Amino acid sequence: MTLKDYLKSLRGKHVAVTGIGVSNRPLLRLLLDAGIDVTACDRKGREALGGLAEELEADGCKLRLGEGYLEGLDHDVIFRTPGLHPRFLEAAKARGSVITSEMEVFFDVCPCPILAVTGSDGKTTTTTITARLLQAAGYTVHLGGNIGHPLLSEAPSIQPTDWAVVELSSFQLLTMRKSPQIAILTNLAPNHLDIHTDMEEYIQAKAAVLAYQTPSCTAVCNWDNEITRELSNRTAGKVLYFTRNSDKIPPQGCFLREDAIWFRGEDGERAVLPLADILLPGDHNVENYMAAICAVNGIVPDDSIRTFARTFSGVEHRIELVRTRHGVRWYNDSIASSPSRTIAGLRAFPEKVTLIAGGKDKGVSYAPLGPVINDHVKLLILCGATAQAIREATVCAANYQGLEIVEVPDYSAAVALADQHASEGDVVLLSPASTSFDRFQNFEERGRVFKEFVMALPKE
Repeated sequence: MTLKDYLKSLRGKHVAVTGIGVSNRPLLRLLLDAGIDVTACDRKGREALGGLAEELEADGCKLRLGEGYLEGLDHDVIFRTPGLHPRFLEAAKARGSVITSEMEVFFDVCPCPILAVTGSDGKTTTTTITARLLQAAGYTVHLGGNIGHPLLSEAPSIQPTDWAVVELSSFQLLTMRKSPQIAILTNLAPNHLDIHTDMEEYIQAKAAVLAYQTPSCTAVCNWDNEITRELSNRTAGKVLYFTRNSDKIPPQGCFLREDAIWFRGEDGERAVLPLADILLPGDHNVENYMAAICAVNGIVPDDSIRTFARTFSGVEHRIELVRTRHGVRWYNDSIASSPSRTIAGLRAFPEKVTLIAGGKDKGVSYAPLGPVINDHVKLLILCGATAQAIREATVCAANYQGLEIVEVPDYSAAVALADQHASEGDVVLLSPASTSFDRFQNFEERGRVFKEFVMALPKE
């Protein structure tokens, strides 16, 4: 089915789109331009939408705004925004509405192979590396999904010989009924439990990336993660594993030997990428490369992988070097919205760092973070709603030996305090271990605010 065919099937039907955020605006424009009867639904009021409300209405869109925006929905088709749990649309589904999403329709109409990445940590970096490797091999790549770029409206321009590389969140996967030709599961740990009903639902959502694969598909799974290793049994396709444990060699996939990433396949073993060629810091980025190498094996030449790794400096807000001032390196790891992500960030540095952390709770335990903070941090600066929880995890850890912990009201004070304490050779790392929603719209805004304060420090 083409996108044109799908849009034609919606004519004469009443369609609702939940959420009028940035990611859904291309979808609204696509539907309105096709002459579809569209109702846009959002918890925000008219004032919060500003001129967008008038713009949509001028184009023929109906609006349902405010707290009761989901009440009584009975449209023929409802597009669920990823952040809205399907349980909030159960009544509409019972009344006969078809519940779908921008990504689900994209999977139906995309004419080229789809490579999808999901997991608790490392999704965006792995997605970006994989897409860039395919580009280096000469392919036209369409990068999107949870990484922040909707792809559905671009489907007519995609050719069968292209690749679509998408990052998928657990929220997107909750209602997916198709799987990609190549799927990567980076790892799984407790995450988003403030929205998912429990850890089991979170795992089952992630499992959907494998559940509908066919024997011609490939799944790439983390051999060192017990959950992803177990989920690898859910695919009908070929499974490639990756492991950072040098004592293990998976049946097929990537492993470490002689300070290099090796690949074992049906035709034997070969060295692919020396670790010294990887510009990105941290063992977790070694895993990200392993996952990507498995995914593009036989598609991207090894020489292209090595050339790329020597120059790729990372993705914004992911252990991003913001500035070196007076010999002090300032890093922005605002993407770290969970303890496991901050743990990986701390382990990326050989020296002890000044850590700025805290934000909104997402229903996960901070206990595993405490011992790592004590091992890897010389000064802990906390702000935000989870400051006390992170403090308690640190102080209650068995290896606590009086680490200095300071709570501050905001990032301006955090940066100023870190600057006062830092000396040449030090590292200051923003890695919140919490979501941004206590003070910011998203982790990108949080990272930008932090960078602005760092760049505002005087040169002298």
